Amino acid sequence: METVKHTALPATETAGKEPKKKSGTGRDICQIALLAALIGVSGMFKIPGIFPGTEFQLSASIAVGICGVFGFKKYITAGIIASVISLLLGVQTLISVCIAMTFRLTVGVVWMALGSSRVFYALSGPLGTTAARAVITLILGKGFTAMWLAACPGMVFTALTSFLAAHLLRRCQRAVQRR
Repeated sequence: METVKHTALPATETAGKEPKKKSGTGRDICQIALLAALIGVSGMFKIPGIFPGTEFQLSASIAVGICGVFGFKKYITAGIIASVISLLLGVQTLISVCIAMTFRLTVGVVWMALGSSRVFYALSGPLGTTAARAVITLILGKGFTAMWLAACPGMVFTALTSFLAAHLLRRCQRAVQRR
């Protein structure tokens, strides 16, 4: 009798099965790096407010858009990288990184609860800013109401423009995926 030798199937015979997606692929790493650069650079631009002390960062709308389009994992990873680089370059302090992380975590919690809905885009920025102002109050011991009122114009701007930022980011994502 002839013995049959068992061997592994060649790669061509696994055609019907979809290969497992590896986490940390080159495309994901590049995407997270670009998102970190976008968060970091946009955080350096401030839009002047109506009254002194009411200026706000352009990055809030972009950050909410990134979370809604790319998901919390990529968003928080890119945010941490942006904060570490900004901290190492001396652009941010530990307090500003703590405030930014509060904003990011709050946006993430809202995203987990609401998904990428229009309500998410309208509410997560203002809720993140409110949480960040609460942390500033705890750290510095200053009045929450005054800081929150000064942030109101920025919160309105973020609520109105986050969906637009997400729309632009989604178009970019689709253009890259088609290639």
